[in-house]
Amino acid sequence: MSEKFQKCVEDFQCLNCGQEVSGNGFTDHCPNCLYSKHVDINPGDRANNCRGILKPINIAPKKSGYTIFYKCLSCDLEITNKTAEQDDITNFLITLKNQ
Repeated sequence: MSEKFQKCVEDFQCLNCGQEVSGNGFTDHCPNCLYSKHVDINPGDRANNCRGILKPINIAPKKSGYTIFYKCLSCDLEITNKTAEQDDITNFLITLKNQ
């Protein structure tokens, strides 16, 4: 974990699918559709003013879990994040396959 990481426990409603998400301090994306919101400069700091929607554009397996590749729909920044245990990647993989 990065030295700059700040644990931030907060609940939110997904801007893409509307699911109510209960945060655990590490939650930063919707476990249902994997969408996120561009709010951090460093993980958990909520210091980014963009506030755009982070669309998952790809996913790749890693040693444990997966890496999600995002593109911000507002500023075009591309970033990565790891999946969480509660994430359902099935719908995203189906959508990706059908593109």
